[in-house]
Amino acid sequence: MEMDANETQSKVVVSSSPPGGISLRPMTLSDVDDYMVWATDAEVARFCSWEPCTSREEAIKYITDSVLTHPWLRAICLEDDRPIGYILIMPVDNIRKEIGYVLARKYWGKGFATEAVRLVTAEIFKEMPEVERLEALVDVDNVGSQKVLEKVGFTREGVMRKFIIMKGSVRDMVMFSFLPSDPFK
Repeated sequence: MEMDANETQSKVVVSSSPPGGISLRPMTLSDVDDYMVWATDAEVARFCSWEPCTSREEAIKYITDSVLTHPWLRAICLEDDRPIGYILIMPVDNIRKEIGYVLARKYWGKGFATEAVRLVTAEIFKEMPEVERLEALVDVDNVGSQKVLEKVGFTREGVMRKFIIMKGSVRDMVMFSFLPSDPFK
């Protein structure tokens, strides 16, 4: 397999937590096999906008076309530097950004997503001082993700009824926000 230009990108840790925790770094094409662990899992993809990945070639194409070109996406890694998921920041407008994350099912309920959201939330207001509000839209049935945001200190603002069409179904979404002045929990 040929390496993409981004493949040579340094694996510098963007953020890290205490020993035994996680680190965040840019994803690379060499992460494809780890990516396949969560990207092929229908339960992981249940609340995501994408369908489960069905082949390594499809995963390579997704990483090349969507991950490597994304303006702010980081692999969530354990101490061995292998990704167990990713976290991303998406623009909403000039002062608002949206946070999203996905984690391999085997790591659910262990605090890794909470730790990643806390790290990114703390960092993003320093990295992007123009941001006045970090948002998260979570499916009403995705209770685990709602708990992650609440543990970090995001404010649950309310349910956006019939807000989005996800995989052919009109869904209610819960809006969460975090402002630079909000305290972490």
